[in-house]
Amino acid sequence: MLRTIDLRGTRPTQRELLALVPRAATDVSAALETARTLVEEVREHGEQALLAQAERLDRVRPPAIRVPESELREALAALDPGIRRAVESTIERVRAASAAQVPAPARTVLADGAVVEQRWQPVARVGLYVPGGKAVYPSSVVMNVVPAQAAGVASIALASPPQAAHGGRIHPTVAAVAALLGITEVYAMGGAGAIGAFAYGVDELGLDPVQRVTGPGNVYVAAAKRVVASATGIDAEAGPTDILVIADDAADADFVAADLISQAEHDELAASVLVTDSEPFAARVLERLASRAAATKHRERVLAALGGAQSALVLVDDLAEAAAFANAFGPEHLEIQVRDADAVLAGIENAGAIFLGPYSPVSLGDYAAGSNHVLPTGGQARHAAGLSAATFLRPQQIVRYDERALREVAPVIAALSAEEDLPAHGEAVTARFPES
Repeated sequence: MLRTIDLRGTRPTQRELLALVPRAATDVSAALETARTLVEEVREHGEQALLAQAERLDRVRPPAIRVPESELREALAALDPGIRRAVESTIERVRAASAAQVPAPARTVLADGAVVEQRWQPVARVGLYVPGGKAVYPSSVVMNVVPAQAAGVASIALASPPQAAHGGRIHPTVAAVAALLGITEVYAMGGAGAIGAFAYGVDELGLDPVQRVTGPGNVYVAAAKRVVASATGIDAEAGPTDILVIADDAADADFVAADLISQAEHDELAASVLVTDSEPFAARVLERLASRAAATKHRERVLAALGGAQSALVLVDDLAEAAAFANAFGPEHLEIQVRDADAVLAGIENAGAIFLGPYSPVSLGDYAAGSNHVLPTGGQARHAAGLSAATFLRPQQIVRYDERALREVAPVIAALSAEEDLPAHGEAVTARFPES
């Protein structure tokens, strides 16, 4: 089931920990040339390239790349009332949490007449990607759209792959949730081609280039984001999902097993990692994993993920070592199920989202917590953050100095510009005070 990494009795260095952490055998760079080709096809041939890619890669030709607004309205009208209520609840919670992520403007007075203001300006236009593949992800529509709206983005375009099961249209639930959120610019396009279309625009479709692309996807979507990163902003190169659980012998073994399986069912390359200081507890979790994996709907996918190189049971001497291992792993999702969760939390530096206690499973964050589920994968949490309103905002500094305030700092500017052999910099200030 889970391979074992036994770190008891050792004190690995940071470099050694980074080498020890389990990872999925995926390499975005291996998909780079294919993604580059797909992006360039769309850049050069526009709509025809998107249609040809859909036929080749999605095995269906969409009746239209731009989804008619009537189709969105019809999908919303046909949405199951129970699903609609669930989506509306999620929207309400995510909207409240996203609004809290927008920083307030700041004004710093450095001297009389010397003021620096900080404002947070939204990008004007974004492209949001909602994957297809093994499942339908209406929750990803919410997680992408709501933070952009909270940030004040004026123009939002959304793309999702055409579905063979739905005659080349996007999944009707995705269409319905887009309509529920007031998004009318929706495209039936997927993969690297969709990312290229967002980055460079498609004239025949009236699709203008965007300033930022966000949303999860497969390795080709991740590679395409790298390809277009010089043309548009991106959130992250998302890869297979991962969960790391820190647990001690006070945790419920069945809860932990259920949570590890919940992420393993996403993908054969999903990573499920348990870090514990209790070997007897680990044995109980392995028992529950075997039982639950055998009974779950996607058992083959789950067993492949749990048995992969990216998943592991890690035995450590104490919870401080567990936190150190977690920091090296940089989990997308970190669960802490121990007697004193806050004590362990104090040692955590790197994680996309953190779930404390036995009643805060990752599934809560996927749907109803109010937090965002678009998070950095593959260890990127060591240097990147999850999707939030801040993803769509740019801090801008506004400088307001009057004559007296500039005169006071003129000697500073003159000294530094002379030291850097940039005399015209100083002269741009002294030109304002010819009498000095």
